[in-house]
Amino acid sequence: MDAPEPDQTPFAAVSAQTSRLGRIYQSHLDKSTPYTAYRWIGTGVLLLIFFLRIVLAQGWYIVCYSLGIYLLNLFLAFLQPKIDPSLTQDEGLEDGDAGSSLPTRKDEEFRPFIRRLPEFKFWHSATRAIAISFFCTWFSIFNVPVFWPVLVVYFLILFSLTMRRQIQHMIKYRYVPFSFGKARYNQRSGH
Repeated sequence: MDAPEPDQTPFAAVSAQTSRLGRIYQSHLDKSTPYTAYRWIGTGVLLLIFFLRIVLAQGWYIVCYSLGIYLLNLFLAFLQPKIDPSLTQDEGLEDGDAGSSLPTRKDEEFRPFIRRLPEFKFWHSATRAIAISFFCTWFSIFNVPVFWPVLVVYFLILFSLTMRRQIQHMIKYRYVPFSFGKARYNQRSGH
């Protein structure tokens, strides 16, 4: 009379499969974490393939421009400290949290540079954005006709202005977001 209820609803089955795929994807990401150089080489190759697609197809300049703006935004977040010293100087006096800024004198305590966007998240977001952009180049709806030299000039102006502002900020608050060129100390000798 009454039909037996299925063990799983279709929604639960789809949810279980997406959860399983998400765990597999996360497992591969976790395994790739220590291989920084190989990850970035793979991203560079993917970006090169994307640029070849743009050049050979002679279109999808808006997709390329959007990707460039997004990658610039990621790069700026990668260069900035997690706690912005310009904001903490203004707000720290009110909140009593003035000690959380970066050291600017030799007698202040050393605090390591913590990025607003960590390297792994920067790589993951950039790679995902490049893959999505490459996928978009296969659909003509994203091929909006534009005069591409204007986009290139506008991007270069935007890049130079934002990087100049970022470099001035780095000089003003005396932080270097890169580890090359910094002094390295041995644990045994204390230097």
